[in-house]
This record gives sequence, C-alpha cells and structure tokens, in this order.
Amino acid sequence: MTSLDTADVVIVGAGIVGLAHAVEAVERGMSVVVLERDEWATGASVRNFGHGCFTAQDGVAYQYAQRARETWLKLAGLAGLTVHESGTVVVARAEDELAVLKEFAEIRPAHMLSAAEVEDRVPAGPDVVGGALLPLDIRVDQRTSVGLIARWLAGRGVRFHWRTTAHLIEPGEVVTSRGRVEAARVVVAVGHNVDRHFPDLADQFEVRRCALRMLRVDNPHGRDIRPAVLSGHSLLRYDGFALCPTLPEVQARIAREHAPLVDIGLNLMYTQRPDGSLTIGDTHAYHNTLDPFEDNELDRTVLSETARFLGVPSLTVREHWRGVYASAPQPYLVASPADGVRVAAVTSGIGMTTAFGLAPDVLDTL
Repeated sequence: MTSLDTADVVIVGAGIVGLAHAVEAVERGMSVVVLERDEWATGASVRNFGHGCFTAQDGVAYQYAQRARETWLKLAGLAGLTVHESGTVVVARAEDELAVLKEFAEIRPAHMLSAAEVEDRVPAGPDVVGGALLPLDIRVDQRTSVGLIARWLAGRGVRFHWRTTAHLIEPGEVVTSRGRVEAARVVVAVGHNVDRHFPDLADQFEVRRCALRMLRVDNPHGRDIRPAVLSGHSLLRYDGFALCPTLPEVQARIAREHAPLVDIGLNLMYTQRPDGSLTIGDTHAYHNTLDPFEDNELDRTVLSETARFLGVPSLTVREHWRGVYASAPQPYLVASPADGVRVAAVTSGIGMTTAFGLAPDVLDTL
C-alpha cells in the first residue's frame, strides 16, 4: 500500500466536529492530516441553522457550549468568519410559555421581553404575548463557515486529502482509497456514519440517524433579522429549558393541542442568511437507515406553521433539503475502539454549538 502522508494526528471527517479537533490539535503544536470522502463538507455542518444555541444547553453540553463560544469568536478574527453576537429571541405565544421563560431567566443569562419588544427585534404573528432574549448566543453562515475554517487550517499547515475515503482504521494508521496515512493518534469524526466503521460501537451507544426537513424561503417582511428565533415548540427540544418547573405544563398543552406537530418532532424556528432569506424548520425522524422517499406533507407543515409564526399568509420556497445527524440517548459518543484511536461524535444535533468544547477533552485522552 502506497504511503499517502504522516502526521501527529489524522482526523477522519472534515465536518465541524473533525475541524474542531484539527483547530485544537494545531493549537497544541501537532501536525495534522484531515481525510474527507467528499470534495467539501456536505453533511450536517452545512445543512443546519448556523445557530450557536449556547444558553439553552445543560450539563456537559452547557460547559462545552461556553468553551465553544470563545473559540467561535476567536475564529471570527482568524479565519474571516462573520459571527453575529445577536443572541436568540424566544417568542412566547402562550402564557405558560412565558412562565417558562421567566423561570429560565432566573437561572441563565436571559432578558425578558414584552410583546412590543419582541416585535421590535423580530417579525412575529399577532398572538405574541412576550418572549426572552438570550444575548450570548451567536449566528454564523452555516454554508460557508466550515469551508472558511478549513481554508484557515490549511494556511496553518493542516493537510487536507479531499475525495479520500478511510477504508481501515487501526492503531497508528488509516488505510484510505489513496494510500496509507501513518499517525500516532487517530480521531474518527464521521457523525452518524460511525456505523460504517465501527458498527458494534454504534450499536452499543444506540446511534441512529435523525432526519430533518428544512427549507430556505424569501423573507416576507424584508427586514434585517439578526437574532435566531425560537418558538414555544423549541422549549421542548433544548435540555436547558427542562430545568424550568412549569415546562411540563407547556409539554402537556402542546401535546394536547398540536399532537401532529409533536409526532413529527417540530422545532419551529428560523434564522436569516446573508442574502436576507430565511432558513426555516425543522422536523425530526429517527431511523438506522433512512427511507429515500420524502413526504411533501412535512414541508407543507413546516411552511404553514412558519407562515403563521411570521404572521403572513404564505411563504415562497427557494430550496428544501434533508439534514441528517447522529442521535443517541447520550449527547456525546467518545470511545476508544483501539489504542490511539478515538471516535468522537455529537449525538444530539448540537455539533455547531458544542464541537469546539468537546475537542479539547477528546485530545486530552490522546
């Protein structure tokens, strides 16, 4: 087998989790090789909302999020990223949602907003009763950020081998479609595709694929919307809100009044892209193998609910897509299937939010 490269650490996967490990390794003075099977990162790292939802995490994810925020801000200067420190506006459309936000503001950095203050910051429908601003959250352009980070890393000496598939991962080497890469340390950051390399490990951690339905639509209000915008449905999706004593009341009401939306795992939210359009979504479905045939009813539901959320009759669709990320009962998979080999995955859909916090811990074990 031809020798392709050597380094202190080889990273399999050039998504945000893999790049986070490359950034940390470079900061530690290591030589780094990154292997990526595609021409550029095309997975969950570019199909998301570009939302650093730091404030609404809990447990170790909250610790990782705080660390990751510092790294995102540092990379803004180093890698030429545009990072909007515009926070998140959580819009309450019912009094029980407002009660949860008041409880949340007592335990996390958050400021309560009146209905008028919500409307000043983001467009919303006529049923708004108030909301909260989470000022420490950020937004980035999800479609360009990983590419800019990769380009900056290449300028720091990281060697990328694109369109190169890892066939065999063993202590001290990775055998690829282009040759052998030798490294004392190997980090496998392939997200939900961990079962392609280590199926027993995926079974042990109960890793599944979570499929999302997302769309890009024209901004019907034509205004600049700097914050990310969450809804009452989002309160059910982020672990930090589970710390609020009255959240079960919201869960019960939404389950009672909007059962079909609960069934599709709706997280009603949106962010604005640099061209002014809105990324909207999203739904959640969990499988080991995803059905290739899409149900248009999911898109119609997301569109109708978002239109109502924005207070408009309809929305004009520019793009739609399926996002996929790794999901498991625990938010992180970190394992050592062989000496000097670490598998690292964010198994909770918060890779953009926490990967830069996870990577230092993983490299510490190597």
